[in-house]
Amino acid sequence: MGPNISCNGSTMTFSPFYMGNHTTPFDENMDQSSYTVAENWGFQVNFMVPLDGSIVERCKSIAARQEAKMALDYELVRAKECANLQQKGFMLLPGSRVYHMCSDVIPISAWTKAQAQVLKCKLPPKPWYKPWSKPKEICNMSTLSDKIAKEKAAKAKAPAKKETEKKTTTTKE
Repeated sequence: MGPNISCNGSTMTFSPFYMGNHTTPFDENMDQSSYTVAENWGFQVNFMVPLDGSIVERCKSIAARQEAKMALDYELVRAKECANLQQKGFMLLPGSRVYHMCSDVIPISAWTKAQAQVLKCKLPPKPWYKPWSKPKEICNMSTLSDKIAKEKAAKAKAPAKKETEKKTTTTKE
């Protein structure tokens, strides 16, 4: 559940034991009189049931908060270390197994440039059943990588059409 958090519900424990005593008693003259063996074997079973169930629920909520705090700490440290790498001029290799860890950390200046490239913003019509509501503006953003991908796709389609035209002319002959 987290460091130093253990929420125990009902518990059963099983404890086997052995107690052995092998003695050689002596009489008053310090002569060995006999040899005695005493052995005890057994086990103990304990059942522990909490009488107040709210304590377990409270413990689980504390553990959930601790888990959320640890997740936030992880994300903040990850963003900080990625930013430190970028400030030093390094990056993780695209396509590597850890590239995704820093792929969402970008400088604020890059974000403001991306926001400036909003292509379309339109207001949807007011719903007829809520004339007093203010509709939210819908904006579709396009980044530089989206534009490059569209240009590549358009260039890839253009030669493909020319090749098919040549093939059709050769097949007609």
